[in-house]
Amino acid sequence: MDLSTGLPFWLVKNGLPYDYPQLNKHINCDVVILGGGITAAINAFILIEADIPCVLIEKRSIGLGSTIATTALLQYQIDTPLSKLIELRGEEHARKAYLLCAESIETLANISEKVGYHDFERKSSLYFASYKKDVDMLKKEYELHKSLGLDIKYWDENKVKEKMGFSAPAALYSDHSAQIDAYKLCHLIFQYCIKKGLKVYDRSEMVDIIHSKSGVAMKSIQGHKVNCKKLIYAAGFEVVDLIDKKIVQLQSTWAIVSQQIEHKKEFWHQNCLIWESKEAYLYIRTTADNRIMLGGRDEETNNPKVRQGKLELKTQQLADDFAQLFPNLRFRPEFSWAGTFGVTKDGLPYIGHYEPKPNGLFSLGFGGNGITFSVIAAEIIRDILLEKANPNEAIFALDR
Repeated sequence: MDLSTGLPFWLVKNGLPYDYPQLNKHINCDVVILGGGITAAINAFILIEADIPCVLIEKRSIGLGSTIATTALLQYQIDTPLSKLIELRGEEHARKAYLLCAESIETLANISEKVGYHDFERKSSLYFASYKKDVDMLKKEYELHKSLGLDIKYWDENKVKEKMGFSAPAALYSDHSAQIDAYKLCHLIFQYCIKKGLKVYDRSEMVDIIHSKSGVAMKSIQGHKVNCKKLIYAAGFEVVDLIDKKIVQLQSTWAIVSQQIEHKKEFWHQNCLIWESKEAYLYIRTTADNRIMLGGRDEETNNPKVRQGKLELKTQQLADDFAQLFPNLRFRPEFSWAGTFGVTKDGLPYIGHYEPKPNGLFSLGFGGNGITFSVIAAEIIRDILLEKANPNEAIFALDR
């Protein structure tokens, strides 16, 4: 599956920072993680820190799936508003999902420090109403988020104009957010884990995967056999076809990055993360080297030819979207790309056991919170492997 098209900024910025071997032998082990992006990296870190030995196998070069395409805005807010999620999943599960996302950002900060990633940036986040009809929803969200003990403020139209310089009917301004370079962090996590005993193989596609009550048997496309007691699927969109029921709708999103803007350090209030309430929402952040990154203009297609064919148009549309908000900031696109993302019925990921695949565990962080969801998934999967009860598993179960 082609997960991205165009020229992702992160790949140009970082290149291929480390080499990893291709699988060249038969393996028998306890745990295999299938995948080589940020989700797999987080799972590997959590397991290695819990003294659970594992092997990681990726079909591409490390990080070159959806990880190079993510804009990596880390927020506790889920694409499904909390008020709506309560209707879909009940108050207990909905509120807990939001709190888990907030806690995950703290976990990511700790992981970053431990592996030597120094570009973790804590941020505030602005969520603005795209239309007047969304104001009541924002007011409801404000009260709900505040009741969770989260630091959040409600801004009316005048406050938005005063603080941000553009007009919106209302907005929520909150802490608990961050931004990262997921591709760089992914590699640094793997380098840390390799020193702790993790075996990482890339360019080694697994085929003929057979699940049984005694374990999982598979082999690489080059013919090397791999047998394990547990197989963790952390390859995201690539494993959708292994699930018999429809759990996600794959879509495409487009992103652009400006040239460096050297004469300004603060482009808007505290260079906060920005997103909005409409579907196919615009999302905006800055980068560590003083660029502006934004994405959106999502469409219900996962066809790489369609994505590529629309790249020039989407680049211009996104630049125009930015200009409408910030007409005095000259945005000159330098990088543009498109990537795959998944939408679930409730905005939540799918984590844990799937009965038709015995001894398989799934870490499927679909949605706009894929990275924070990956932390939640890794902690649940760790507890499953340690045979410890984790009450959060029910929130994200595949049979929900």
